Amino acid sequence: MARTVKPLTHTQIDKAKPKDKEYNLSDGQGLQLRIKPNGTKIWLLNYCHPKTKKRNCMSFGTYPTIGLSDARALRDDARKLLANNIDPKEHKLAQSNVQQRINEATLQAVSKQWLAVKSKKVTFNYAEDIARSLELHIFPNLGSEPIAELRPKQVIAILQPVAAKGNFETIKRLCQRINEIMIFAVNTGVIEFNPLNGIKAAFESPQKKNMPTIPPAELPRLISAIFNASIKITTRNLILWQLHTMTRPSEAAGTCWAEIDFDKAIWTIPAERMKKGKEHVIPLTDQSIALLKRMQAISGNQYYVFPSDRQTDKHINAQTANMALKRMGFEGQLVAHGLRALASTTLNEEGFDPDVIESALAHIDKNEVRRAYNRATYLDRRREMMIWWSGLINRQTIDIVNK
Repeated sequence: MARTVKPLTHTQIDKAKPKDKEYNLSDGQGLQLRIKPNGTKIWLLNYCHPKTKKRNCMSFGTYPTIGLSDARALRDDARKLLANNIDPKEHKLAQSNVQQRINEATLQAVSKQWLAVKSKKVTFNYAEDIARSLELHIFPNLGSEPIAELRPKQVIAILQPVAAKGNFETIKRLCQRINEIMIFAVNTGVIEFNPLNGIKAAFESPQKKNMPTIPPAELPRLISAIFNASIKITTRNLILWQLHTMTRPSEAAGTCWAEIDFDKAIWTIPAERMKKGKEHVIPLTDQSIALLKRMQAISGNQYYVFPSDRQTDKHINAQTANMALKRMGFEGQLVAHGLRALASTTLNEEGFDPDVIESALAHIDKNEVRRAYNRATYLDRRREMMIWWSGLINRQTIDIVNK
């Protein structure tokens, strides 16, 4: 007949004094309180491993941090696991490892893994923009949070100040990027589901608007402002380069000398630097070549045509042209990206083929066959058009200089 163990009482536990050697007080069903010579009292569970049948022991913590009722509850939970052939000690270790992985899988840590994959699919400048937006708006408050514990209310609260400023386009991009990170976490097994897929519904949708630009009649005013403004030579040449080549701000700012073929008078922007991920070849006019020749004296021995002032191994910031246009008095009227619209409107009004203009702007034709044909056929026609466009800019420049 099994020996009946009388359950412990709080009084027994409190009065248990240390001895020269450690000893145990039993509460029954494997639960014991071990009193060590230094006075420490530790809860232990003695049990038989459900598979190996070997005797085993696990700790529940020290008394009084773990009280008598708490220890009994832990014992009961362990016995339930044993009844299902689960070793409670191994189960506790597994849970601890899972929690450790959860704690290590912070939003910032997972974001870096996601961005390493994402950056191979987008341009360098776009990847930098993504990283910068997360570091500015998300990581300061949420970066150290385990991604598995993120909830909509928490994330929305962080985005509210951005929305309060009316930056709904920024909100839209942040919601999109956060959800891409969460989907990445689901697909890589970090979390089971994405609880943030509806957070964009908490904010107003941005009003779609075109990039501010000026009408063709204002081109002389722009040229005059560019040449009379108190700006650095590199900034002035960058704006003119973008104007002549009809490129996006990031494409112009990141121009590398290795992309220029002076013999063939072409500039080849690799696919990884283009918005649509397709290589773009631009015929260079005499005026464009002259701009490059002027920049050779400044950066000819460097990697970038338009290097940064402070870090010459990096290119000038893509926002530099925007800031310069604001100082010239074009705030709210014209942004650097709007230079493309100015060129497009002017060329369309002049009667150039719209397809050739679209090709020059690197707008993607959805028809694959037509796009391949356009690349091969339109280069000569684009060169003629670019020569006309550069000639118009040059005539305006000469008029300004001669005044």
